[in-house]
Amino acid sequence: MKEQTLPTPYFLVDEALIEHNLKILRGVMDRTGCKILLAQKAFSMYALYPLIGSYLSGATASGLYEARLAAEEMGGENHVFSTAYRPEEFDGIADICGHIVFNSFAQLERYAPTALAKGRSVGIRVNPQCSTQDGRTIYDPCAPNSRMGVTRQNFKLELLEKYRVEGLHFHTLCEQNADALITTVAAFEQDFGQFMPGRKWLNLGGGHHITRPDYDIPALEHCISSLREKYGVEIYLEPGEAIALGAGYLITTVLDIVSNGMDIAILDASAACHMPDVLEMPYRPPLQNSGQPGEKKHTYRLGGPTCLAGDIIGDYSFDQPLKIGDRLVFEDMAIYSMVKTNTFNGMALPAIALREKMGDVRVIKTFGYGDFKGRLS
Repeated sequence: MKEQTLPTPYFLVDEALIEHNLKILRGVMDRTGCKILLAQKAFSMYALYPLIGSYLSGATASGLYEARLAAEEMGGENHVFSTAYRPEEFDGIADICGHIVFNSFAQLERYAPTALAKGRSVGIRVNPQCSTQDGRTIYDPCAPNSRMGVTRQNFKLELLEKYRVEGLHFHTLCEQNADALITTVAAFEQDFGQFMPGRKWLNLGGGHHITRPDYDIPALEHCISSLREKYGVEIYLEPGEAIALGAGYLITTVLDIVSNGMDIAILDASAACHMPDVLEMPYRPPLQNSGQPGEKKHTYRLGGPTCLAGDIIGDYSFDQPLKIGDRLVFEDMAIYSMVKTNTFNGMALPAIALREKMGDVRVIKTFGYGDFKGRLS
């Protein structure tokens, strides 16, 4: 199928680029002996799970539904962490997840007996209280008053032995390089290193941008190897973005052009509905053949068709004036996009398409009125 014939908006994921990222991650695994898991919260396109599972060790979930998806579509190791498990779901989680991480000792005491009875490996998430991010508290698990992980002050050594806790877990990063991990590991060892003897595994969490061109892979590998040698444990990493970084697009069409102090192009894709991280981060997604405002001759503000006044993607400039019917291609739209879409205002969800390694484009999923109505009552 020709990409130009697909109705917009639609997500297009490039299989060859996904595999390129997977090969980088597999190289880290092979050279260090660590295990890398797909964090499904960032990328859950399960049509690619067989490919991902052929390179990585498995997946990690944030609850029952993601855990089921990994069990049904990928296989391999199945890990789960939740800030708080639901009583009616925990049996189902323990049936399919080999590693279960708890966010507090109260959760450990409540649910570990069930997990242990089913032969599961139990872990506890710790908070090293080491912030390495630049003011983005919404994405900082180590921000003041964070609900994520047990601090040293609240740690209970006696419960590690009572409930046969095999692993410790921390997750503090967001889109960061190896230097942030190294800083965090030093803080972790200072507060929690004494509890590592007797453990079987250590999970370094996600947020590692390993497949980014400037990522310091040798530093990462040295950190992993040093931890394995020092503590004699299995090392896990669970990146999400790194698997699909730079491997997806959102294709949209210009529906109208209006003027109010500047030229404004209204697209059939919405920041609020189809790319909500644009508003939450916030960030300005890359757009093919465009520049910064004023860099090229014609500058436009690009906005969505919803009633939300702030449904704005950003300001971009172009060599030629935009026209109604023009197609625009936003880049790096595989991560935290499909997993976050919504139908506010009755907006249709974008279709999901795959550009296969041989170059053919295949539509994986389309959405319609039923998907909108089915979420309501």
